Amino acid sequence: MVFAAGLGTRLYPLTADRPKALVEYQGKTLLEHVLQKIIDSGIHHIVVNIHHFPDLMIQFIENHHFDADIEISDERDLLRETGGGLKYAARFFKNSTHILLHNVDIISDLSFQNIIDNHLNDNALATLAVRQRETNRYFLFDENQQLCGWKNTKTGEEIHTRDAASVNSLAFSGVHIVKRELLDLIPNAEKQSITPIYLELSKSYAINAFIHNEGQWHDMGKIEDFKAL
Repeated sequence: MVFAAGLGTRLYPLTADRPKALVEYQGKTLLEHVLQKIIDSGIHHIVVNIHHFPDLMIQFIENHHFDADIEISDERDLLRETGGGLKYAARFFKNSTHILLHNVDIISDLSFQNIIDNHLNDNALATLAVRQRETNRYFLFDENQQLCGWKNTKTGEEIHTRDAASVNSLAFSGVHIVKRELLDLIPNAEKQSITPIYLELSKSYAINAFIHNEGQWHDMGKIEDFKAL
């Protein structure tokens, strides 16, 4: 599933007349970059959620040929955020056992096969791609690389969900993979972030880190990110 419903306010004025997903980078839209990477990894059933400029998103997907079955989770009535958006799209994943989740504004050379293999080998409920980089918000992982908390260095807020002998602070990379059963564990609130859901579930389930400190990774969510490349 590609999370592509965001308003893209941090990318204005590039998003004055289009959704963030259709902003171009190196001659292709962010959506094309992500979809092609997913398809090249061998995944051919993809759900894209939409909200901002929904008609443009539908037209773009219908007018471009992708070697995949692409379904649209239409959130034009309400922007549900990541947790709510995933729950709302549950009907598309009835025949799935695992779901790869990808933010549309992430460009990277992260190997999907590696994170999938890691996820399956560990039998985790969810596996989060993370890396060492500077940010305001970090997931906290214990000595077994299982999620045990979260912190915001700007506000000083910290949440600890389990005891840990040692803690590793790692930044989320916007790519994760979950078991289908996680969707049944998401509360029914329409609008919610996936972060507090992961934190609550980490008290009882294995939410694991997939660390990828090597290679290229770019968050294209702000106008400054395009100017920096």
